[in-house]
Amino acid sequence: MILDGKNAVLGRLSATVAKSLINGEDVTVLNAEKIIITGAKKTTKEMYIVREQKGSKYSGPYFYRSPERLVRRTIRGMMPYKTNKGRLAMKKLKIHIGTPDEFKDKEAVKMEKAIKSPFIYMEELAKAVGWRG
Repeated sequence: MILDGKNAVLGRLSATVAKSLINGEDVTVLNAEKIIITGAKKTTKEMYIVREQKGSKYSGPYFYRSPERLVRRTIRGMMPYKTNKGRLAMKKLKIHIGTPDEFKDKEAVKMEKAIKSPFIYMEELAKAVGWRG
C-alpha cells in the first residue's frame, strides 16, 4: 500500500497505517512533510517544543526532529510495538520526505482532507522543533 501524505490529518493517517501494518501489509508513506496536524499553530508548536526539551541529550527521552521520524513515532504509538508482532509490523513501514523516483509512476492512495479548523504542516512543526532540512 502506498499512501500520499499530502494534506492528510496525522491522526487519521496514523490509525489507517497502524491497522494495515498489524494486518501484515507493507506500507509506504510519501510526502511526510506535507502531513497536517489540526489545532492552533502556536499551541501545537509549544506542545512539541516542551516535549522535545524534556530530559537531557545523554539520558533521554529522545525526541526526533525530522518530519518522517515524527510521523513514525506517532504510528508507533498506535501499535503494540513492544511485542514481536508489533516489531515485525514496524519493519514493514517506509516513510519518505517528498516522492522518490521509484514511486513517481506508481499510484498512491490519497487521504481525504475534511477539516476547516486551523492546522500546521509537519515541515513547519519540524523546523520549529529544530530540524534543519
